[in-house]
Amino acid sequence: MDAPFSGISELQKNKLLKLLGTHIFNFNKNQEILQTMKDDNIVCILLKGHAHIVNIDYNGEETLEEDLTENSVFGTSISDIESSNCQIIAKENCSVLVIDYNKLININFIDHKYYNIFINNLFQIIHTKIKEKNDRIRILTKKSIRDKLLEFFESEYKKTRSKYIYMQKSFKELSDYFSVNRSAMFRELRYLKDENFIKIDGRRITLLYTPQV
Repeated sequence: MDAPFSGISELQKNKLLKLLGTHIFNFNKNQEILQTMKDDNIVCILLKGHAHIVNIDYNGEETLEEDLTENSVFGTSISDIESSNCQIIAKENCSVLVIDYNKLININFIDHKYYNIFINNLFQIIHTKIKEKNDRIRILTKKSIRDKLLEFFESEYKKTRSKYIYMQKSFKELSDYFSVNRSAMFRELRYLKDENFIKIDGRRITLLYTPQV
């Protein structure tokens, strides 16, 4: 995923942040990030750290909605945070840049080249987020865990045309992402390995077949 400030110098970045009247907030590991952001029309950039957007059901079970890493963009209108059960949790110490959406779309700023570059970067990132959400919807529509895994491998293969997939998510996070039982997913991975569909080495998965794309 592209970085929000790609193509912008450090000097231009500082001018941009001042122009937009941004604020930076710091959060400790396991702290909830911006508890009131559902009531604010804001766009956020994770400058440092790692966080999860999770949905917690009535049994206290968490479903991973979105994995946020450095340069991830999230906010009121671009992330699934409307539900009262949704939380954004810092998985490690985090720094979050907050931008008022109304300032972000201020037409008076279009004369600044660095502003236009930044807006273009944001659109590219949001486009990628939408594609990732569509990929996940397609995975979740598969009935069996095996089909979910194979659909996921196919999606990852399409990105690079490489049979070597390095898992950004832990296997626990992957089971949350699929909304399936972790033990059942591990069992299916073992079956796929035994049937020579895949090879597993830590977080690296090698596809021993060619996905249909």
